[in-house]
Amino acid sequence: MEPDHVEGNFLGLPEKGDDVDVVVISLPYELTTSYGQGTAQGPSACIRASTQVELYDPSLPLDIPAGASIHTAEPWDGEGNTLLEQLDNMTAHLRPWFTGNCFPIILGGEHGILPPILAAVPSPLEELTVVQIDAHADLRQELDGEKWSHACAAARALDMGIGRLMQVGVRAFSREEAERIDSDERISTWFASDILSPCAGQGAWLEWLSALESVEGCVHLSIDIDGMDGSLVPGTGTPVPGGLSMWHAVETIDALFSNSKAQVISADVNEIVPGKDGPLTEFTAAMLATKVLSGHIRARLDGRFPTDAGGKSRKTEDCNYFRSYGAE
Repeated sequence: MEPDHVEGNFLGLPEKGDDVDVVVISLPYELTTSYGQGTAQGPSACIRASTQVELYDPSLPLDIPAGASIHTAEPWDGEGNTLLEQLDNMTAHLRPWFTGNCFPIILGGEHGILPPILAAVPSPLEELTVVQIDAHADLRQELDGEKWSHACAAARALDMGIGRLMQVGVRAFSREEAERIDSDERISTWFASDILSPCAGQGAWLEWLSALESVEGCVHLSIDIDGMDGSLVPGTGTPVPGGLSMWHAVETIDALFSNSKAQVISADVNEIVPGKDGPLTEFTAAMLATKVLSGHIRARLDGRFPTDAGGKSRKTEDCNYFRSYGAE
């Protein structure tokens, strides 16, 4: 822990001045989880764990923040009498930070946060690629009668109009989801069984990295931590054996941020649940979020992200996107 540690700030970093290059936003959302509980406490646990993460990254010339202004925003307040109202309120909380002059890192919360994040993106969604690390395809039409379930997050993203979905680590999915993967040309899925195959895995993994290096345009990176092997995230709500190693995730993040043809405009790390038997789950999440932060800072230093930082005080306006969507 650094001597000028600030409790409640991501990585414990002090904040100097009013400029914001990177904002860390907590969405303690948990309304549609279907197995383990506790994602509402995940963001705060991740921020606490982040104070133990090293600030050195070999890709940066200086320790984090390496000249960047990092702001830990006030968490979303959880208000909303219905699921759709909560989704709208999350989008309203996020939109002031999606102005193109700062980089949002969102901590969740269940994966149902993905549609509200995308609703906050100002650019046309058909021009956006979503890169998804996940054990689950999240392509169900509904789960237990709810189409905004965390198990439907990627399906709703496609319905909202994203241009491309790239998934890696998927190993738990239904027949319905397999059929959508086969039928929707916007979806490319690298299954865990392929990239972790004892014989052919290396080739499949290199294909994944090559695909990331060919992405063009705006990208949102969505990291469901259950995409990692369960041994790294034992506390997450739906852990699945046979997942990605830490180095799979690091190589994915590095490949995406080093691609000069792509601009990663935002990222989320979700399905964080505080561990009952130790802090490994939230520490893994904090390390992933820190690696994303390093990748963005490197892109910023290379001149691949706007540098006209805005301030911390930003106006929030009401959002009615999901209530209008639900009325259709």
